[in-house]
Amino acid sequence: MDYKELLKKLSESYGVSGHERGIYDLLKKEFEPISDEVKEDNFGNLIFKKKGTKGKYKVMLSAHLDEIGLMVKDIDEKGFIKFTTVGGVDQRTLPSQEVIVHGKKDLLGVIGSKPPHLLSSEDMEKAIKIEDMYVDVGLPKKEVEELVKIGDIITIKRDFRELLNDYVSGKALDDRAGIVVMAVCLDELKKLYHYHDVYAVATLQEEVGVRGATTSAYNVEPDIAIAIDVTHGKARGVSLEIELGKGPAIGKGPNMHPAVYKGLVETAKNYNINYQVEPLPGPSGTDAWAIQVSREGVPTGLVSIPLRYMHTSVETANMKDVISSGKLLAYYIANLPEELGGHLCY
Repeated sequence: MDYKELLKKLSESYGVSGHERGIYDLLKKEFEPISDEVKEDNFGNLIFKKKGTKGKYKVMLSAHLDEIGLMVKDIDEKGFIKFTTVGGVDQRTLPSQEVIVHGKKDLLGVIGSKPPHLLSSEDMEKAIKIEDMYVDVGLPKKEVEELVKIGDIITIKRDFRELLNDYVSGKALDDRAGIVVMAVCLDELKKLYHYHDVYAVATLQEEVGVRGATTSAYNVEPDIAIAIDVTHGKARGVSLEIELGKGPAIGKGPNMHPAVYKGLVETAKNYNINYQVEPLPGPSGTDAWAIQVSREGVPTGLVSIPLRYMHTSVETANMKDVISSGKLLAYYIANLPEELGGHLCY
């Protein structure tokens, strides 16, 4: 499997929270050859199962499929589309972006606002407010209203780019890169002997409240779970020490079970996989937060891919981190003992 090509396909696909179904066919096509079973739960999460040799215990992997985006709020008298946000969109990055309005048919548009020549000196010093932006699709109001309705979704149009030294950039790497990590893991597990069944779950609506993780964890009832997401990578103006290209970040804190954390770290050391430790003293803000407290509680870990420029259309990651994250998870799973009873005690 070409993992970079898979990430490109996923990044350039569209699936704002609550509207992820457009990616299902692509995901099923890519994951079916490396899965033993594929199913969709009532919420819409896609679950890819890789059977172990015993099947007594369940290991759940979770990466969210949804992305942040925009939603049509109004159409003004000149045909310009007013919009609001779905998820944590940084409004400072929106002016001059190309977008696709997903109405009765897809319409290419641009996000416009008052030109700088017409701004007061005071306004020139401020970020443009979202209420002062609009989408221009080049049509009069009557034609726009025939094709676009209030509540339709708008996505940023951005091509995936390969940069130097295994760096890649595009939209929705949060968390489509995590989906690719699961693909690497399942692909690697085909070559390995492992006792336990693995449930790789592409979860929905993480960006609006970790909802898919909540429902899928309740459904799967895992004995161990590991969430896969992104974390802020070191960049100009960022004080964090997690670096791109230096391996996955393994979360440590109250959201993570100490035995799972220890097992991931030991696996990284034993297989010479570069890793970093990410201290998380409170809620991680990831699927791990929902999975940990599912039913009577699930021993949960977190593996994160270092990412720059999160929640923009130029999110940047390193493919080495993506691939090594998947291999770390595969080797961790393959080295779990046949009996987990005492393995996960505090």
